[in-house]
Amino acid sequence: MKVGIFGGTFDPIHNGHLRAAEEVRELFFLDTVYFIPVYIPPHKRDKFIADTEDRANMIRLAIKGNRFMRFSDIEIKRGGISYSYDTVCLFEKKYGDVYFIIGIDAFSEIDTWHRYREIFFHTNFIVMIRPVGLKKMGIEIFPDAIKGEMKQIDQNIFQHTSGRYIYLQNITQLDISSTKIRELAKENRSIRYLLPEKVENYINRRGLYRG
Repeated sequence: MKVGIFGGTFDPIHNGHLRAAEEVRELFFLDTVYFIPVYIPPHKRDKFIADTEDRANMIRLAIKGNRFMRFSDIEIKRGGISYSYDTVCLFEKKYGDVYFIIGIDAFSEIDTWHRYREIFFHTNFIVMIRPVGLKKMGIEIFPDAIKGEMKQIDQNIFQHTSGRYIYLQNITQLDISSTKIRELAKENRSIRYLLPEKVENYINRRGLYRG
């Protein structure tokens, strides 16, 4: 199976996440995309995030009815700080052909991740970029610490010394962010059409993010 893993806080999940996952799944012929909410994000330890149960429920509601998308609570069950390396290794062991879906901003800081050098031996990467940026990007997207381990084999494809691939993928960028949704909700303003209606109703019913 070709499996995509899409991690994040998803606080809350929104249409930007969903559209990105749908495009990547289709372009790379992935059998399934797993949405994996973190338990404690390594780079946001001091920031308040919604309860794991609420974030999990919102993901389930958002992807319900899409047979290609699934929810995984692997990091929630593991507890503690969520490290992508641990998750990737477990998915590789179970499925073999794994594709880590990530935005360019997060990928550019991968050298700050736990066991970042080793993670390239266990997964391919699909790095989502902005449409205007594709022609301008090359080896410079990689942190200096790992540039020497990458070989460019096409305009938007690189190969790591492990044999795994890093794909720069142009996707539709919806100008939606979880931060903006939380801010609007806190101000008791409308969040309609930024996320699935079922998720909007859940947020309103639970009073999430309200001031």
